[in-house]
Amino acid sequence: MNQSTFIDAWYNPHRHQDSELLKQLGFIPGLKELLMLRQVHALEHATVWVLSEMADRNYRRRQEGEKPDNDTLGGLSTDKGFYLYGQVNGEDLYRAVRRALIRLQSGEWNLAIHPRCGTNVSVTLMVTAGLVLGAHIVLPRGPLSQLIGLGVAAGTALQIAPDLGESAQKYLSTSIPFNLQVDEIGQKTDLWGRRGYFVGVKWQEAQ
Repeated sequence: MNQSTFIDAWYNPHRHQDSELLKQLGFIPGLKELLMLRQVHALEHATVWVLSEMADRNYRRRQEGEKPDNDTLGGLSTDKGFYLYGQVNGEDLYRAVRRALIRLQSGEWNLAIHPRCGTNVSVTLMVTAGLVLGAHIVLPRGPLSQLIGLGVAAGTALQIAPDLGESAQKYLSTSIPFNLQVDEIGQKTDLWGRRGYFVGVKWQEAQ
């Protein structure tokens, strides 16, 4: 069993998981907002995937397992919904959000993970910094040894960071949006003055 298969064997979201957690630990300040943020993050990723599929006319001709990725799209998740930046058609976005939500809730959990997520970048930076620091401490202080250690550390980080980033998304930064209901979709300016579409959501108890 490879690492990916092992991870998937433990990844089994169920419809009431966040509702149950909120009932048990609802006294913790900010817990509901955190749970919503993770679910919104997953919906943001899935919406980008669906929009990319809609834009790629040759998607059905692709080999199984491959997904088109529109790298002109970017997103920002909040506990109230998510912003989407880039060239987006409002009607396409409206359809994509609802398709994404249905597909996630129906078991297409892979849509919650995206390779261009900021989580991956953060994990890559932390792993690289940790390995470089470890190599610096362990290896002799000679410039050649340090240079070799730096190269090995950077190469190792590039190898393992993608899998670690995917795991971090699965278990930490996203959650299947069983409790989300789409409330509004429209153009809006974010806190930094950037104009984009905002997909607002509400919390609802899972059925």
